[in-house]
Amino acid sequence: MAAMEQFEQFLRAHLPKVEGFHPHYETALHAMLLAGGKRFRPALLLAVVRAYNKLLLPNAYHAAYAIELLHTYSLIHDDLPLMDNADLRRGEPTLHVQYNDVTAVLVGDALNTYAFEVLANAPFSDRVRVKLIHELAHNGGLHGMVLGQIIDCHFENRPLQLDEIKLLHNNKTAKLIAASLKMGAVIVGEKQVASSLYIFGLKLGLLFQVQDDILDATQSAQEAGKPTNNDGNKNSFVTLLGLQEALQKADMLAADLFEQMQAFELPLQQELDTLLTHYINRHKD
Repeated sequence: MAAMEQFEQFLRAHLPKVEGFHPHYETALHAMLLAGGKRFRPALLLAVVRAYNKLLLPNAYHAAYAIELLHTYSLIHDDLPLMDNADLRRGEPTLHVQYNDVTAVLVGDALNTYAFEVLANAPFSDRVRVKLIHELAHNGGLHGMVLGQIIDCHFENRPLQLDEIKLLHNNKTAKLIAASLKMGAVIVGEKQVASSLYIFGLKLGLLFQVQDDILDATQSAQEAGKPTNNDGNKNSFVTLLGLQEALQKADMLAADLFEQMQAFELPLQQELDTLLTHYINRHKD
């Protein structure tokens, strides 16, 4: 069975359980996790582990799950009425639509903290656990994703310069992608590769955001599984550069990433190439 199929089974077997008599809290905790999604960040971590030590994959599922928990919390909060006010995510109604704002906020909070509980209990040495917790907290919190989100929200309807937009999305999107790759290297003990993968991941995350902005402008909500054509008041690459120049930027980033992959050891090249060929070119679909 493929690693991502096994990860999906792992995720479903480890859905958070709660005691009490709340009518929908546990169901709401599971809703966005079970709605699927690309599982892109877990796949990056598992690709690195698979390249260096496949025997560590069962342990690595815990770390991949923690990343997916944190990422899912961020989507739930991003969709709230006071942020993006989105009514669709992963092809399903968002939590504040299914239930209410309070449920969505608290479920997001719960998944965020549960991610670190999962890591704290993961079958790694204490040293590796601390490194993994640090990477996820640093890149997903006040120095990373949350910083990017608050900049994004504050500067809606106020145009930013290109360098400022890059900084915004480097934090909001790219750092968690880069952390996923680096955490895979931490698990297999590849310190030098960890640094190279983090740099690679920042560029990959920037490409991912440019592509998302392109798809927002070109896809229907049904194709994307979330609302589209709603970035007009946001600082997106398409808003600043226009669609054609954004496509050119995506092409340049994709070419750079393919070139950088050639510098990695062959097993890692092969794993990343298998995983990333579609994603790196998805703006061309």
